[in-house]
Amino acid sequence: MTEDHRHAAAEAFDAIGADYETAFAGSAAHHASLNRLLERLAPHSRILDVGSGTGRPTAHTLVAAGHEVLGVDVSPVMVDLASRRVPGASFRRADIREVPLEKASFDAVCVYFSLLQMSRDEQRALVRRLAEALRPGGHLVLATVPLDVEGVSAVFMGQEVRVTSFGPEELRALATGAGLTVVHETESVFTPDRPGAVPEPHLFLDCRR
Repeated sequence: MTEDHRHAAAEAFDAIGADYETAFAGSAAHHASLNRLLERLAPHSRILDVGSGTGRPTAHTLVAAGHEVLGVDVSPVMVDLASRRVPGASFRRADIREVPLEKASFDAVCVYFSLLQMSRDEQRALVRRLAEALRPGGHLVLATVPLDVEGVSAVFMGQEVRVTSFGPEELRALATGAGLTVVHETESVFTPDRPGAVPEPHLFLDCRR
């Protein structure tokens, strides 16, 4: 992703702010994914939340279960919201591609819909780095909109964005190519809670290193 695209991503989510949580926090599939992860985690696990947004539901759910969460988001507005809404977690404003990640330092990594404004090469490289940041046996949850699109202009919650994603088979290949094993997969259709919203496909991959 170019510097301009990074800046655009931060600006878009700064503008969306708390409305994102209103629109998407009701996803039953997202909550089910978190519950599956909780069943697999040892007490007091260390978890990285990539693209942590407002902190809810992901960081909030994990912290409430007694885990240590570090959220990273490129949007300063989102980081401010998350810090206030989930004071039990730590949040950092940064581009995850530029954050040094110590190998085998996390028990789990959550990547909920946070890759869509990266190029395919950047997505592959980042998932490899995130997999390496997992301890052996650690878990990575990867969720996206599973469409075969690259650099497509779109309007998301009133903001112009450029979207890149993979179809289901290619997303599985991305995970396995990073050295992960897909242990559970869920496909769903979700309609965001906002006027004029249309149903969108969601794919959740539960992976283990």
